[in-house]
Amino acid sequence: MKGRKARFALTLFLVLLVFGLGTKIVNAEGTEQDEDEVRIETEDALLSEFDFDEIEDSLRTMFPGEKLSFQDVLSSMISGDPGEIGKTFLSYLSDQVFYEFNYNRRNLVYVLLVSLTAAVFSSFAGAFRSRQISEISFYVMYMLLITLCLTSFQTASAGAEERLETLTEFMRVLCPSYFLAVAFASGSAAALFFYQVILLIIYAVELVIVRFLMPVINVYIMIQVLGNLTGEDVVSEFADLLKKVVTWILKTMLACVIGVNAVQGILAPAIDTLKRSALTRTAEALPWVGNAIGGAAEIVLGTAVLIKNGIGMAGAVIALCLFAVPVLQMLVMAFMYKLAAALVQPVSDKRITSCISGISEGYELMVRVIFTAGVLFLLTLAVVAASTS
Repeated sequence: MKGRKARFALTLFLVLLVFGLGTKIVNAEGTEQDEDEVRIETEDALLSEFDFDEIEDSLRTMFPGEKLSFQDVLSSMISGDPGEIGKTFLSYLSDQVFYEFNYNRRNLVYVLLVSLTAAVFSSFAGAFRSRQISEISFYVMYMLLITLCLTSFQTASAGAEERLETLTEFMRVLCPSYFLAVAFASGSAAALFFYQVILLIIYAVELVIVRFLMPVINVYIMIQVLGNLTGEDVVSEFADLLKKVVTWILKTMLACVIGVNAVQGILAPAIDTLKRSALTRTAEALPWVGNAIGGAAEIVLGTAVLIKNGIGMAGAVIALCLFAVPVLQMLVMAFMYKLAAALVQPVSDKRITSCISGISEGYELMVRVIFTAGVLFLLTLAVVAASTS
């Protein structure tokens, strides 16, 4: 019942808007009013129906050091000149990546020093009268190395979880405005169906990725570093199993979202197109003002599509920035630890090399998780924009 009332109110609003603009265009025939002015006024009238306060509050929390406004991003997307906004986001990304590199550079130096010290105790055991002294010293250095690596990884993992929660929160506040624009441009059926898909993705990211896969990756890292402590390969198969479980779940989620979006992208817009075509043809059949109303309807629908795509693109750019930051940070960390493993391999014990390399693999697995979560949202926004235009 509520859905019918909402659809009726939306249809009534569009009809009144079309009639109002139709009368304005009829009067404009004598004054030669520019069509661009009508389009701009229509754009302003439609934008006034949206409330971006929650999105603005969310952006102030996400980017505290940046004077970023969602309406500014939207205006740059609609005008087709995203240069200034693009520079702002690129500057933000580079600052975050360099900050992460500088923050972990000292920790990487400590890892190298500890690895080389452990290599001394491991390689020159003959210099001690008792071999137990060198073994105990090696294990002390190895435990110190584990502490350094796990502390760094836990900090990065907590930051990644926070970024994913920020991403889901942004999508939650973006959806009402975006799918209201979809309802204006295409119809209520497509808006309702895709809104449910986005809510399902938000729930899946929070429940499956943040609450399940991220702890599994932490367990995987613990197994990787502790499995090398004895020098025997006793838990590597379990570590591979955890890695495959994470990979399979990510692929399954991506395949499910692609399938659902493909089906919804075919059916829902077709229903709305049929309804919109019947309404437009009925309006054009009215005597005296039918042609004017038909022209006004084209302007209204075209402007609604432009606003809808602008909101979608603005949301996609901000979402891309939100998950690109942790992805780039994790890639930098994975490269740094892989480089450290390559540097210490010629002189250090293979257990040290395997430990550092295992940390690098954990960062790579984290990159897959964060990247997949971001792609789920971007893919849905792209399907909505393409199928409702």
